[in-house]
Amino acid sequence: MERTDDTGFGGIRVIQSRGSGYGVDAVLLAAFAAGETGAKGLRKRRGKAPKIAELGTGCGVAAFILYHKLGGAKMTGYDINADAVDRAERACRMNGFEADMDFVCTDINAISAAEQFDAVITNPPYFRRTPDEPGAAEPDDRYIARHETTADISDFARISACMLKDGGHLYMVHRPDRLADIICGLRAAGIEPKEMQMIVPEAGKAANIVLIHGIKGAGPELRVLPEIAVHKAGGGYTSEIIRYYERAE
Repeated sequence: MERTDDTGFGGIRVIQSRGSGYGVDAVLLAAFAAGETGAKGLRKRRGKAPKIAELGTGCGVAAFILYHKLGGAKMTGYDINADAVDRAERACRMNGFEADMDFVCTDINAISAAEQFDAVITNPPYFRRTPDEPGAAEPDDRYIARHETTADISDFARISACMLKDGGHLYMVHRPDRLADIICGLRAAGIEPKEMQMIVPEAGKAANIVLIHGIKGAGPELRVLPEIAVHKAGGGYTSEIIRYYERAE
């Protein structure tokens, strides 16, 4: 079962399976890569749109939102889930993005490094796979999207480095409890973490999301950006989150 939703970003629609849907992570990733949260974002250079890959694209929503925020780009989304890729392809046609965007069903470890990109964006699975936990023996689509079943953080870092041009940018959304793994994985792959931004559910609470920007071949120096609160104390989104969603308060 499926549903088609209006994202609210310039009339862009997305096709999702019923019972699941994209969250604030995808919007934050797109806003981060577009430079809206204070990071060094992507932009056209000499009038040329950036060439961007998304690893773990799912239904394509982050790619669609970033495409909108940048005013166009050349984008390729990769995902292991054939059903998700099919939804992304159909939504791409629905939105009229076929000339600038395509989607590929593959395990990221099978991606060829022949094609070089200006940037990679990614929302990798957040959780390690534990063989004896429920769902691990015969993982369904939801389990695969959330757990490192075929590729872990170091794999995402390594493949990103292979896909990026020298000086190319990686933008990642993940969980703070995996921060050591992220930084070690990126450095081992030759991508230097340059900017980090913590996301808290509410001011004064512990961070539950981290945004990381790395540059292939860059020198060491990590800039920590101001944290972002998702919700106000009394409920509802903060003004920052409303701005990233491009809504009126």
